[in-house]
Amino acid sequence: MSGPLKDKVALVAGATRGAGRGIAVELGAAGATVYVTGRSTRERRSEYDRPETIEDTADLVTAAGGHGIAVAADHLDASAVRALVERVDAEQGRLDVLVNDIWGGEKLFEWDTPVWEHDLAGGLRLLRLGVETHAITNHFALPLLLRHPGGLVVEMTDGTADYNRDTYRVNLFYDLAKASVLRMAFALGHELGPRGATAVALTPGWLRSELMLDLYGVREDNWRDALAREPHFAISETPRYVGRAVAALAADPDVARFNGQSLSSGALAEVYGFTDLDGSRPDGWRYLVEVQDAGKPADVTGYR
Repeated sequence: MSGPLKDKVALVAGATRGAGRGIAVELGAAGATVYVTGRSTRERRSEYDRPETIEDTADLVTAAGGHGIAVAADHLDASAVRALVERVDAEQGRLDVLVNDIWGGEKLFEWDTPVWEHDLAGGLRLLRLGVETHAITNHFALPLLLRHPGGLVVEMTDGTADYNRDTYRVNLFYDLAKASVLRMAFALGHELGPRGATAVALTPGWLRSELMLDLYGVREDNWRDALAREPHFAISETPRYVGRAVAALAADPDVARFNGQSLSSGALAEVYGFTDLDGSRPDGWRYLVEVQDAGKPADVTGYR
């Protein structure tokens, strides 16, 4: 393995698909050893019942130039997370990058549904999957990450702190989950900063995840066909774009300047100079505020 992260060990929690997979692959492309976790394996699917697996993600990490290691884990199970971290410690003796991308809530929330009408069990499980999992993983993984100076924790969410502060996001449960992860990164910044590590919150823009491509009935190679149905989809980005954001942060010796902050893939592309796979630099959150939410017709000129 070679690259700026060739001696680094990363754990991407929630790497079966979407942003987690894109992040794991880009960390691998930078040379890292990457443990990828999730509940969907080649032997057993999670309730998502989708074909993507953690083994596939690990293979993609290795093919990109790193070393991918798949570990099945439900991050609501404290004993499983403890065992996962103990394995990383036994095999590597260090952890340099922790990415908390655990989510699993797509099938649990109801759009624009007030809390008294929303399914209560689904809403509460969404909070457990989207917030409690992150807390459990941090509890067990951070002592290992702090063993060597310069560690990085990335809390993945949807929306920047500024945008989510002023915008109602989907419903109470979804809004609370994403705001909680933003605040978690802020709190971790206070706990990790004095101990030589960095925590940030990070959001992709409009992600062309496997689920989103399926929703529009397109593939990555013909995704623009979806613009006839949703013109604003032109600002969308691949999961590898936010992956490159994480790889850039992990390789930055001055990453502590971002400690406790809310970041986005588009804003970090301007800082570090990376691009999406097609060579563009979509700035999804600026576009959302200035064009889509403003009610203007779709036009990505100057935004990608």
